[in-house]
Amino acid sequence: MTGSQGSSTRAFRYLDPELADLLTRFGVDLVVDVGANRGQFALELMRAGYEGRILSVEPLSEAHAELVAASRDHPRWTAAERCAVGDHEGTARLNVAGNSESSSLLPMLAAHEAAAPRSAYVGSETVRLRRLDVVVADRVARAQAPFLKLDVQGAERRALDGATGLIDRLVGVQAELDLVPLYEGSRGFEEMLGSLRGVGFCLYRLRPGSTAPRSGRTLQAAGLF
Repeated sequence: MTGSQGSSTRAFRYLDPELADLLTRFGVDLVVDVGANRGQFALELMRAGYEGRILSVEPLSEAHAELVAASRDHPRWTAAERCAVGDHEGTARLNVAGNSESSSLLPMLAAHEAAAPRSAYVGSETVRLRRLDVVVADRVARAQAPFLKLDVQGAERRALDGATGLIDRLVGVQAELDLVPLYEGSRGFEEMLGSLRGVGFCLYRLRPGSTAPRSGRTLQAAGLF
């Protein structure tokens, strides 16, 4: 599920346009873009002024093919092998959402589908499951100040558990935080805050994301740590 923002930020749907300036301020030279979908975040980040490298990771077959095609025009942007990320190596079933962006390893809850009916699952794919600290290890090792962006539709904690080998190298993390349960088995806002604090990160900035159309309640937020 992606954010529903006002007209002042409509040009940047997938990120806070000030993120590029913050990454420059902290010397970030590599953004690991996990849950890249078709590359929307990476494209907006470059348009906002980020000049470092980007490594995008995406499991959905159709989206990954579009991601590979989009990244060919940008020498600083690379699409990694098609895979999902988790806390172990193996295979997994990826639930395919009608809007593509809400595809997840986890079952979708009614609150999510009610807020975004087009996100309902329409099928599934078997995907390779990899630990993040394996699949991006070489790139992160060569970076001076790597940054991790996680948007894996409720599976952020599992992704972090599979990143223990690189977490000490990261200067920052951006993660989607659910204020309302949207996927079965996902970790809530408070638990994700605790998990990231436990590995040395503090909440630096919070950007409201998706909202319930009837009540206006915020369902998700992007937390910058």
